[in-house]
Amino acid sequence: MDPSLLFFLIISTISMLLGLTTTWLIHSQVGMQITIRPDTPFPSAHSPLISVIVPARNEANNIRRCIQALLVQTYPVYEVIVIDDHSSDETPHILAELAQVDLRIRVIHGTELPPDWAGKPHALVQGVAAARGEWLCFIDADTFAAPQLLAAAYSAAIHHKADLFTILTAQELGSFWERVILPLVFTALSFGFPAERVNNPSKPDAIANGQFILIRNSIYQSIGGHTTVRTRIDEDKALAEAVKGAGYRLVMADGRAVARTRMYTSLPEIWQGWTKNIFLGLRDRLWLLLFGAIVGLIAALALPLWLLGGLTWLLLGGGWVAGLISLQAMVLWLYLFWWRIRACRAFHIPIAYSLTLPIGAALFTAMMFASAYKVLSGQGVRWKGRTYQ
Repeated sequence: MDPSLLFFLIISTISMLLGLTTTWLIHSQVGMQITIRPDTPFPSAHSPLISVIVPARNEANNIRRCIQALLVQTYPVYEVIVIDDHSSDETPHILAELAQVDLRIRVIHGTELPPDWAGKPHALVQGVAAARGEWLCFIDADTFAAPQLLAAAYSAAIHHKADLFTILTAQELGSFWERVILPLVFTALSFGFPAERVNNPSKPDAIANGQFILIRNSIYQSIGGHTTVRTRIDEDKALAEAVKGAGYRLVMADGRAVARTRMYTSLPEIWQGWTKNIFLGLRDRLWLLLFGAIVGLIAALALPLWLLGGLTWLLLGGGWVAGLISLQAMVLWLYLFWWRIRACRAFHIPIAYSLTLPIGAALFTAMMFASAYKVLSGQGVRWKGRTYQ
């Protein structure tokens, strides 16, 4: 055999084996150890007051649905506190209307953002100051609770002896770009922060989902609350790190059956939201950012070129070597598509979106580079009308 042909065959074989292994490693972490469901038994012996705190800045599209869902919870004793963080849209008017109809809603109009504070931590600190609950529950305005959410989450937190309990919510993916990009983002997050390690007290891994966090008020106060993480845009991850670092119990669970979230509705929103989060959330794990960028580039460019090049070579008379290289590329693609089809089913989107992997990988990689550039260049990231350095 021609040495050059042997070289290409060896490279192709090694690439296929590495690709299969990497694909399995990335997708093998998506499972959750703990799942909460609407029918989770409720420990009725003691029902402490839960203070539900919702920060809202320009959330006119979501806030009504969010609050109305919170008002029909089956949990017996809770209060709802909403912080209007200087919204410039219809959010204050919607909140005033809701509060007038239901007196259980307490609306706090946020004060001016002090220097060296990120917006969300400042809003949540104000909400906590007004809270009376033994437990604090932080819920984002774009998260929509099933009626059993509080009861199921509290029951699971007690059962697992959690001091901070957080869940992954079901994601509502309505637009084309949401369905192309976000399943890849959440797969990457599952790989970077596997639940098995997050829930293991002996491991340093810590993360929380700001869409839903339930924490004991006493623990929150003992670690300094959001004042401790006041500069962090990724305040949910920072709070989880503070709780676990202080030796308290952090638990992350699958809560898709009891809560849903619509994070972003367009490509510009996805771009702005994730370029805000990616670099800052991974600044202590730059290896993971680099790994993600390399894998993204391979999925977006190298894999399509490998398959296309192999098939072109075969059609031009490359013989059995070209055929074998093309087959190896196809095997890897089929394995990738099998995992992406599973992801499509998990996110309840058409399986045809598995074919958009190269597009989604290219955009996800571009967001990683853009996020790192914005922070390292000093431009800072912009979110909801505010720029953070």
